[in-house]
Amino acid sequence: MTSHRQVLTEDLLDRIRERAPRYDAENAFFDEDLADLKEAGYLRAFVPEELGGAGLTLEEMASEQMRLAAAAPATALAVNMHQVWVGVARVVHARGDSSTDFILSEAAAGEVFGFGVSEAGNDLVLFGSVSEARPDGEGGYSFHGTKIFTSLAPAWTRLGTFGTDSSGDDGPHNVWGFVTRDGGGVETVGEWDTLGMRASQSFSTRLDGAHASADRVVRRIPPGPTMDPFVFGIFANFEILLASVYAGLARRAIEVAVETVKKRRSLKNDAPYAHDPDIRWRLADAAIQLDAVYPQITLLARDVENQADRGALWMPQLSAVKSRATEVALDVVTKTMRAAGGSAYSNDRELSRLYRDVLAGIFHPSDDESVHAAWANALLGPVTPKA
Repeated sequence: MTSHRQVLTEDLLDRIRERAPRYDAENAFFDEDLADLKEAGYLRAFVPEELGGAGLTLEEMASEQMRLAAAAPATALAVNMHQVWVGVARVVHARGDSSTDFILSEAAAGEVFGFGVSEAGNDLVLFGSVSEARPDGEGGYSFHGTKIFTSLAPAWTRLGTFGTDSSGDDGPHNVWGFVTRDGGGVETVGEWDTLGMRASQSFSTRLDGAHASADRVVRRIPPGPTMDPFVFGIFANFEILLASVYAGLARRAIEVAVETVKKRRSLKNDAPYAHDPDIRWRLADAAIQLDAVYPQITLLARDVENQADRGALWMPQLSAVKSRATEVALDVVTKTMRAAGGSAYSNDRELSRLYRDVLAGIFHPSDDESVHAAWANALLGPVTPKA
């Protein structure tokens, strides 16, 4: 078995787990968690050693995110967005392109990166934007539009985002750049009073002239699917690390359910519920389901790291790991709720919070419909319209 380097100590994870119920109940941002994670070097752990980080691989970061999610899913989900950008820069850097090295050096210096990509009603996701990217005539761009689900909204200092530049004679292009919070043109808007993942405080962000200078504009590429290393890096790191968060959440749900059924006793059988054959089967079934997710995450992470060539299946397979992990996690947590009994329905129980948190997985890209469409196209080819 591969031995993973770890940055998160058990003491730190215990402190984070203790705070999670309060953040959830108060609908509050995880300020203390973030401060502890910074001090532990977790926000620079994914940065290569030669650039000031701990040099964790994608496989190792996935393992750490599972551990963090088992302690506090909302904290892990929000921190995920920072780690995705660091992972993107690692992918680009590994291919001999220094255009995103500033992400690595700034993350090593303590900057916090947010993910300003999703837009309401935009199912193109990475391949097209309804936001505008307006050129400044010097290679830089200002961004105009509203991004949703901006995790780390209260704390990010750098925001990776994109918009459409329609000003050129070469047709519309997607422009990707990084803006700063103190550079102006950025406003946190709306409310974040959600069913679960409450501590992530993933407010919407209104961009109204947020400026990225020329050295912070990293891509200007035509809309649509692409294997450009930058876009591939987003897709790969986002899907793999997101899958890891939900796998870690589900693993914790099984642990809590196991502890619960060992303590509960059946009056009818005068024995712990852990001896009940139906409960034993249900929890075993949940663990078997989850056990199949880990190798998929591991192998994909290794192949990204090793620049393996999966050809046209790369994007469908990355989508599939997110879909499988989130759907399995939802089913696993449901089974643990059933096994633990009615006490799990109380808001002060950890399983209740995990159940609410796991539901967020169905809303992240890639959604189940797009995953199946991608696989159908890979297997059967695209549907050609009738003449």
